[in-house]
Amino acid sequence: MSIENIQQSALEAINQATSVAQLQEVRIQVLSKKGQVASLMSTLKDLEPEERKSFGAQVNTLKATLEAAFDEAIERLEQVELAQNLKKEALDMTLLGTSVALGTLHPLTLVTQSIEDVFIGLGYQVMEGPEVELDLYNFEKANIPANHPARDMQDTFYIDVEWLLRTHTTAIQTRVLEASAPHVPLKVICPGKVYRKDDDDATHSHQFTQIEGLVVGEGVTMANLKHTLETLAKAMFGEARVIRLRPSYFQFTEPSVEVDVSCHLCGGSGCSICKHTGWIEVLGAGMVHPEVLRKAGYDPEVVSGFAFGCGVERIAMLKYGIDDIRHFYTNSAPFLSVFKRFE
Repeated sequence: MSIENIQQSALEAINQATSVAQLQEVRIQVLSKKGQVASLMSTLKDLEPEERKSFGAQVNTLKATLEAAFDEAIERLEQVELAQNLKKEALDMTLLGTSVALGTLHPLTLVTQSIEDVFIGLGYQVMEGPEVELDLYNFEKANIPANHPARDMQDTFYIDVEWLLRTHTTAIQTRVLEASAPHVPLKVICPGKVYRKDDDDATHSHQFTQIEGLVVGEGVTMANLKHTLETLAKAMFGEARVIRLRPSYFQFTEPSVEVDVSCHLCGGSGCSICKHTGWIEVLGAGMVHPEVLRKAGYDPEVVSGFAFGCGVERIAMLKYGIDDIRHFYTNSAPFLSVFKRFE
């Protein structure tokens, strides 16, 4: 092709291009190393010496003309494409917005807050403590000696001989007792996560949440404990609930009791939830062991106290009819969304 034909066809293709991509294809065809202009330069060797200078100048002029035309066309098409994209992405501010799905408080948070509200209303303080705890506060000051089964490695996550992941929130109580002695009255609840080596299934988890309560003062009796636990049971499961105390054994308390609440589903007549007994076990409690008071700096001849502890997951499972503890930890949006109505 002659210089004139290449220039004419290239300019026509440039003007007809409707996108930057099409323009780039034309540019490759005309100006690449194997394009039409390069093919003209390859013919220089076949010309006479006096013709080469003139022909080379014409080819260079052609190349400059086409490059300028390409640059101008690219700028024009880029502006067109930009305007099209802006129009496509434009927002109509008059349109109604889409609703945003709001989260809800976790059921364990709901139960924890409900229990805290009950006891704050009774004059208790909410106390917290470290999850990585010293053996001293987790076991020794809770009257759990070195040979007690609760210290077995298959139950406790030990970090070293002194440090562990706390196995109960009693560790918070022993810290509070030590920091408060010998002042009375002392009324606290202690919520928090605890950890034990356990196989996860529908009713067990290696990590769970406890709330423990502690009262120390002059003349504190088992009757005070029973009234407090009745108040908690009615707040959690309804005013019609009653409790019963059964003898038990805990290192931290003496005497110790297991606490049952009348079934809130069948009213005590018997159903599958309460295993047809009419009662559901909810927590453990008792009078603070004199040795625990003594180790903290209190005189057990002068003051006494009671303590209780419950698993928040167990309360939540009973309160909301949840059949598997693992639901609390799987972050299922459909499961969690159910609890918005309880906020």
